[in-house]
Parts: sequence; structure tokens; C-alpha cells
Amino acid sequence: MTTTTWGSIQGREITFPMEVNSFNAATLGFSVPADAAAALLPGDRFEIAETAPGMAQLIVSLVDYRENPWGDYNEVNLGFLARPVGAGDEVVGSFVYRMPVDQEFTCLAGNQVMGFPKTVMRIDATYTDDTVTFELLDGEQSVLRVSLPRAEPAGAPTRIDTSSYSYLDGVAYSTPLAMDMASGFVDAGDVEITVGDGPIADELRSLGLPTAPDFCAYGEDLGAVFQLGSAL
Repeated sequence: MTTTTWGSIQGREITFPMEVNSFNAATLGFSVPADAAAALLPGDRFEIAETAPGMAQLIVSLVDYRENPWGDYNEVNLGFLARPVGAGDEVVGSFVYRMPVDQEFTCLAGNQVMGFPKTVMRIDATYTDDTVTFELLDGEQSVLRVSLPRAEPAGAPTRIDTSSYSYLDGVAYSTPLAMDMASGFVDAGDVEITVGDGPIADELRSLGLPTAPDFCAYGEDLGAVFQLGSAL
């Protein structure tokens, strides 16, 4: 396997492929109005991949990174199924419009290396024997809280190859990755979602949240491999 060295940040060498050995994640999908989703896409390089006429898919990924070269941090990933403008209908990735994280280094690396719109916010991941709760906070103000059962896997996770799209400082980026998708499926009625206050909460309300997800998957000790992305 060929290794590419990007450079260093805060004295830490950044190399690719970047292998993440262990993370826990809840992934939720919501059907939302395509025009409301498009209003949250900056620039003109990407377009919403409609899942039905006038409808888009909001993907909310809540991640507790345990073994990651960039730190053992928590992340809230908000995005839509999308594609570069002019690409064929078979091209579908996830456009990330918000990506709060709770550590400074991964924010710097995500911004500078991959063009991810990372910001630093407080993100709590709280576990009981049966449940997990992710909460995004702006200071002490709750922005988004999601609680769900720690579903047992129905089988081995499925590794999917995809692309993550983003905009940062007016530049469009594409990042190839391979990521495990959890096989522990959660009944939508068992997911508790609370939308709080602040700009991110207002954006989620513009999409119709809080509402029951179309699907919810949960898994632990998952893995992923990120490749070095590029500006489009």
C-alpha cells in the first residue's frame, strides 16, 4: 500500500490512507424537502440527489471515535445525499454541510487537509448498558440530543466505498473513503430526538426535525479508511 504524506500540523505528521480502527456510530436518515436541503448547500458545485420528486435525504451521523490517528473525539456529521453538478445519476455521495467536533486538532486537520467544515463544539456521548445518547451543545445550551438503544449487530458490518463532498472557504472538495455501515437496526419509534436552540437547531427545524427517521443503524467497534481528497 502506497503511503502519501500530506505534511504536519502541530508537529504531527499527516499521512494517507488514514485508517480509523475503532468508532461507535449512530446513522439516521430523514426524508426532507429538497428545496430546504438545497438552501443549506453553499456554492454551485453540488446538487441534491433527490430520493423522490421534491425530496432529499438528510443523513445525521453521530460518531464516537475511539481509535483514530487524529484523536479520540466525538463528531456530529450533518449532510445530504448529493453529487457534483453535471455528474450522472449513478454518482451519489454525502455532502457535509456541518461537522462539529469536540477537539481542536481534528478540527484543524479536517479544515486544512480535507476541506471539511469542522468547528469545535461540546459533544457528549453517554452510555448505559442498553442505550447511548449523543448531545451537541453550544456552551451549556443544547442544540441536538439523540437517544437510542445500543442495538445488537444483525451480522458483520458492510464496508461501503463512497465519497464525501464539502465546501470550505469557497472551495469545493471531494474525499474518497471506505466506511463500515453498522448492522444493528433500531426501530424509529425507539429513537428520541430533541432539537434545542441556536443556528444549527434552526436549520434542522427548517428541514422538518424533530421527526421520526426513515432508518436508524447503530454499531460499535467499526472501522474506516480515508483517502487524501482533492479540491474540485
